Amino acid sequence: MKSLSVLSVTSELFPIIKTGGLADVAGALPFALAQEGVRVVSLLPGYPVVMKALEQIDTIREYPDLFGGAARLVSASAHQMELFVLDAPHLYDRPGSPYLTPDGRDWPDNARRFAALARIAAAIGQGEVAGFIPDIVHAHDWQAGLAPAYLHYSDLPRPGTVMTIHNISFQGIFPADLLYELGLPPDAFTVDGVEYYGQIGFLKAGLRFADRVTTVSPTYAKEIQTPEGGMGLDGLLRSRSKDVFGILNGIDESVWDPSSDKSLAATFTPDTLEGREANKAALQARLGLDADPDTILFGVVSRLSEQKGLDLVLAALPSFLADGAQLALLGAGEGILEDSFRAASIVYPGQVGCVLGYDEELAHLIQGGSDALLVPSRFEPCGLTQLCAMRYGNVPVVSRVGGLADTVIDANEMAIASGVATGFQFSPVNLTGLLDAANRVKMLWSDRDSWRRVQKNGMAAQVGWNRAAKRYAQLYRSCLEVI
Repeated sequence: MKSLSVLSVTSELFPIIKTGGLADVAGALPFALAQEGVRVVSLLPGYPVVMKALEQIDTIREYPDLFGGAARLVSASAHQMELFVLDAPHLYDRPGSPYLTPDGRDWPDNARRFAALARIAAAIGQGEVAGFIPDIVHAHDWQAGLAPAYLHYSDLPRPGTVMTIHNISFQGIFPADLLYELGLPPDAFTVDGVEYYGQIGFLKAGLRFADRVTTVSPTYAKEIQTPEGGMGLDGLLRSRSKDVFGILNGIDESVWDPSSDKSLAATFTPDTLEGREANKAALQARLGLDADPDTILFGVVSRLSEQKGLDLVLAALPSFLADGAQLALLGAGEGILEDSFRAASIVYPGQVGCVLGYDEELAHLIQGGSDALLVPSRFEPCGLTQLCAMRYGNVPVVSRVGGLADTVIDANEMAIASGVATGFQFSPVNLTGLLDAANRVKMLWSDRDSWRRVQKNGMAAQVGWNRAAKRYAQLYRSCLEVI
């Protein structure tokens, strides 16, 4: 088996910088791919938190003027990962979110910030770094989407390219008059180039020029090729359908391990599920919920948005809580949803507890202490929280879309009898569907022997990266046959 080298281009990387599932994927996949003979070096923007985390920094190349200021490319390591970091203070040395201003708006120069990342990725792909010429440049989401385009419009030999869509609703669309400033030729501004409805589409560019396109679950790969799910890119994706692959995400099982997780009040295994009781008590105490081991405790760990269906949870609360059930929520996002959940915790004291923000330790405690995890997304490329839930004996309740449909086996009568059920699916994705699912959950909760079997089924499910890593390694090798 020929060894391969891959440059992974990403705007976030767990555990250094994270806003969502992209970071988890980009952080876990390199370790899994190492078992397949694939060396991965990740290219990351030099945000303040990134620069602070680096070890063994070596300057590789300096750029006097990279989109408006001096920059340098450094080689470094952090958390046992090989890294290239684009240290460009005029682009990345800012507080808070990688993408948003402190008041929640997109940074006005995001086009330049992430074009710079893609431009340097292309340069590395073409030999910028002595001793590391990657076989593959793997671009993640719109922030890296111009990398395949820069490689396409260059006259130099290029590596193979892969573009991964983590969420097609985020596309990186910018004004057409930036074309020259971004270093793209005039003939790039066509429907067969980077042009997207009269503007420049970063994700569109990646989908157009990458040798292979992947997304994070088989069902989502089908959904994005439909007008309903493609968000304006379905035609392009259908035209490239033979190059589009759905590879199901996994989770890092060393990070998400209930037998050794220091964020838990008590560790546990499938054979010691009673350990979850201490976590439930700790979670109830942490969020001001009534100390009741027998009531069912629903958990939510999510970005608060309409996409995630959290408005449905709000609408369902009166019915959910009527029999004494509880809700523990961790998340941040749309202001109206944050305000509504904050208000719900006041209206239902002892039954609703919420923490608005990001807290990795609390996320682990919710997985280890709640009984059922709600994931009512209207669309979901893959989802990772339901995989974490199964790993922690937390029964997932999911909408039948995207990767949720691919990863959770519904606890219908036959699946329970056959011993394969791992959670609950519901459709349609509306209030009625969610309430019906909640009623099914509560019925199974009343049969603790059956409930425990579903818990153990989930904990036995293969939710790691091994299968996905094999698929990616095969895909990388197939790219080399077409360049």
